[in-house]
Amino acid sequence: MRILYTVLLYLLTPFVLLRLLWRGFSLRDYWQRWPERFGFVPRAPAGVAVWVHAVSVGEALSALPLVKALVARHGNGQVWMTTMTPTGSARVQAALTGQVIHSYVPYDLPDAVARFLEAARPRQVVIMETELWPNLLRAVKERGIPLTIANARLSPRSFKGYSRIGGFVRDALACTTEVAAQSEADAERFRTLGAPRVSVMGNLKFELAVPDEQRERGVELRRRFGAARPVWIAASTHEGEEAAMLKVHQRVLEQLPAALLILVPRHPQRFDAVARLIEKSGLSFQRRSARQDLQPTTQVLLGDSMGEMFAYLAAGDAAFVGGSLVPVGGHNVLEPAALGMPVLFGPHMHNFLGAAQLLIEAGAGQQCSVEGLTANLLKLLKDSAERTRMGAAGRKAVEANRGALQRLLRLLEWPPA
Repeated sequence: MRILYTVLLYLLTPFVLLRLLWRGFSLRDYWQRWPERFGFVPRAPAGVAVWVHAVSVGEALSALPLVKALVARHGNGQVWMTTMTPTGSARVQAALTGQVIHSYVPYDLPDAVARFLEAARPRQVVIMETELWPNLLRAVKERGIPLTIANARLSPRSFKGYSRIGGFVRDALACTTEVAAQSEADAERFRTLGAPRVSVMGNLKFELAVPDEQRERGVELRRRFGAARPVWIAASTHEGEEAAMLKVHQRVLEQLPAALLILVPRHPQRFDAVARLIEKSGLSFQRRSARQDLQPTTQVLLGDSMGEMFAYLAAGDAAFVGGSLVPVGGHNVLEPAALGMPVLFGPHMHNFLGAAQLLIEAGAGQQCSVEGLTANLLKLLKDSAERTRMGAAGRKAVEANRGALQRLLRLLEWPPA
């Protein structure tokens, strides 16, 4: 079956490139660095200690504490980090320039993977979450390189899909040295699919550290907004959610006329489309990228800048986390919780079930439909004591669940130096 998969992948490659061309019209970075996607990367003369792959922004952010710890262990230039998307690439370069070697991950074509491995020559491979590329995994195993799937998660929906091609997935998982799962439920799904060695390490997302510079920037933003002004953030929104957020904000403004919405789309290629949507709504808005002082009459701030999510969160009173009103599966609700913010999210949280349930049980988060979002949001914006209580509960829940990083680092001590 892997041979058929590989043949199909080669046949589909021209269409993949056409898709990159198409996506480049909205984000020009998709037109850059194509050779990297086929394994043409600079050679590391002595190889690297660890190759870490994180597909996009969310996985890259989760990987940062691990990568920084690996850099501290092995030294600058001894960790090679790959991503699949330009937004993930931008996040890595902003956070780790000078510390890691960075490139796009090669497509799962045998020759591309072989070229990359020959150039990087890693002594260990760490793949974040659930990136099961059969040719890549097989090539790593054939070279005798230990391979760990770290922070591994498998939602019930993904498990159901993988189960339909169980033999194919089992062969891929057989190439792993260890699957370090986020939870016992994730671990059991991987075991059922045939992973030979699975352990429960916890969720690296609990290890996130809020950069002091971003926290300070958020405090300064809030000072400029006005300390008494109600401010809420709709973070990492997707198509279909921005229109809902604007309608919610219009209802909020009926009771809290001074309220400000910071609207932060997940994907930068949608910034202009969301700006047009806000303009069409009739709400007054400014773009963060303009770097102008916020006017008292501004009702929406479009967060169209990169790498400022923690600053936006630090400037607000409550947060809604997107990807959850539409069936995307949600995004990281632990980021606002770590900052001591009440967290709201929609019904589609299958990618973050554990984190969502933890915040609900701790009294730090609320799951609601779009219809219930307005009422919950208004209650929080009007009740500072409830915001404080929920925020403290969220921060405590995050701190109580730390420890995954140290467990994972102990696992990655092989092979001996």
